[in-house]
Amino acid sequence: MQWLTSYTLGLTDRYEQKLVVDQTTGFHETRGSEFMKLCKQYLAAVLVSLIFIGCSGEPQQPSAAKAELFLEGARISGVNGIHFGPDGYLYATSVVGSDMSVVNTKTKEIIKRYGPAEGVFGPDDVAFNANGEFFWTSIFTGEVAGFNNDGVRVVAANLGPGVNPITFSDDGRLFVAQCFFGDGLYEVDPLGEKEPRSIRDDLGPRCGLNGMDWGPDERLYGPRWFNNEVVSVDVETGETRVEVSGLQVPAAVKFNSAGELHVLDTGAGTVLKRNEDGSVGIVAQLQTGLDNFAFDDNDNLFVSSYADGSIVKVSDGTVDEILPGGIAHPGGLAVVDETLVVADLQSLRGVDIATRKDAWVLRNIFASSPLGTTTAVANHGENLLLTSWLDNSVKMLDPKTGEIVQSIEGLGIPVSAIPFGEYYAVALHADSSVSLLNQDGSFHSVLSDDFDGPTHVISFEDGLLVSDTVRGQVVRVLANGETEIVVDGLASPEGLAVHDGVIYVFEGSTGKIKAVSEDQTSTIATLSAGSPAATSQQPPSMVFNGLVVHDGYLYAADEMKRSIYRIAI
Repeated sequence: MQWLTSYTLGLTDRYEQKLVVDQTTGFHETRGSEFMKLCKQYLAAVLVSLIFIGCSGEPQQPSAAKAELFLEGARISGVNGIHFGPDGYLYATSVVGSDMSVVNTKTKEIIKRYGPAEGVFGPDDVAFNANGEFFWTSIFTGEVAGFNNDGVRVVAANLGPGVNPITFSDDGRLFVAQCFFGDGLYEVDPLGEKEPRSIRDDLGPRCGLNGMDWGPDERLYGPRWFNNEVVSVDVETGETRVEVSGLQVPAAVKFNSAGELHVLDTGAGTVLKRNEDGSVGIVAQLQTGLDNFAFDDNDNLFVSSYADGSIVKVSDGTVDEILPGGIAHPGGLAVVDETLVVADLQSLRGVDIATRKDAWVLRNIFASSPLGTTTAVANHGENLLLTSWLDNSVKMLDPKTGEIVQSIEGLGIPVSAIPFGEYYAVALHADSSVSLLNQDGSFHSVLSDDFDGPTHVISFEDGLLVSDTVRGQVVRVLANGETEIVVDGLASPEGLAVHDGVIYVFEGSTGKIKAVSEDQTSTIATLSAGSPAATSQQPPSMVFNGLVVHDGYLYAADEMKRSIYRIAI
């Protein structure tokens, strides 16, 4: 693992940005576009997450009997590209899960996983050639690799971060494109003996093609995520032709056995079929947050979701869950109207506490939706305050309508935020401060910068309580900015909650949940340790494990197990 950690740090350093914090505004600037700032932060975040998640093996049950499994999440941490193999099984990639699952769609079981131990790191898409050999793309490392029929791992190319869709022509030629971290389109030698050939480098901005397929007319087909269209490309000349336009956010294309072009529009949550007259019709109406799709030998349609971690089969308008979806990266927690709200990175989920079922789900569409990513959540009257250090934003959401009613952007890597009197109190990683923003989002002042890793900020008596992941402390902050260490000697404290004079702390590096009162500190449960940051450019807590108290229970997010536990207190 040491070589892999070193490689990760080197890769993220390669894209390191110079961070400048303006003490008069509290906002930050970095070199490069806003989109690339988000991409580079997300790159480093997911790189380290995939290493730890991918190597963690099967989850263990909590060691403390008091911890009750309240909600079990998805079996895969977001499903990306899928493809049926010659063995009849569905191969499903997961970037953040850092594995490729082999799924028996008849029994609805995962029968095998390829992960870091087998040399599979953060796979985004997978394709088989006519010989039954399969190759995948690793979007964050840039590697295009595969296994030949002898089981030998072959590196076909390394094109840099962004390698995303992959497909073979009927005669075994391999094509790869970049999306989100690049916009190139290439032909790659499957043996890795020849240099990659550039077909187009101007299909952007920000994305060349996404989920591709080889057409019956011997052209390469693929969607342009940010251009609302599907195009086909002559791979010899690079000539491009628009095939379908007027889409919302097209994510993937596939042909069925009849040679009919199908398009997945993740913005609309639909799978479409192009008719002979050029019109398109809806084949499946699902939800947003979809990633890719595949046809089996009988033209049955299967669809994956990066937001839900699900795979479904769609037939004659009915939807059959092959792998059910659910929470994938639970972080911050809150409760509103008897609903447990989970900041789930690519979605925000409201879970009915009585039924343990989703009351509502809002899904992010990468770089396209107002919601964005969400890593922390707090109550703000009838609304919710959402924080995303990936998007450098704090947003206010009306949970009744799902509308973002305020968006404060350009912040210095915010980790969590809460209302504090007439201000917003925000823990900022960029300058290791807890700062105050006016209600209109403008900067007011630095309340305290006496921190090394401010993580979770919550209300406490007439001030604030802040966990400092780096110093191992829980710190009380008064309205005048004075600080007092309340708890010391903790192992990477992250999520906080307070009830009846007891402070509850989630230790990120041990998974222990500790109860701290005036006369003692005790461990009341042990869940999974969280995933640490790759570099100092990210908050050390990454997706911090949130806590919240409601109706006699302490609810705790277990990021690594994709689950929520609760403890009677």
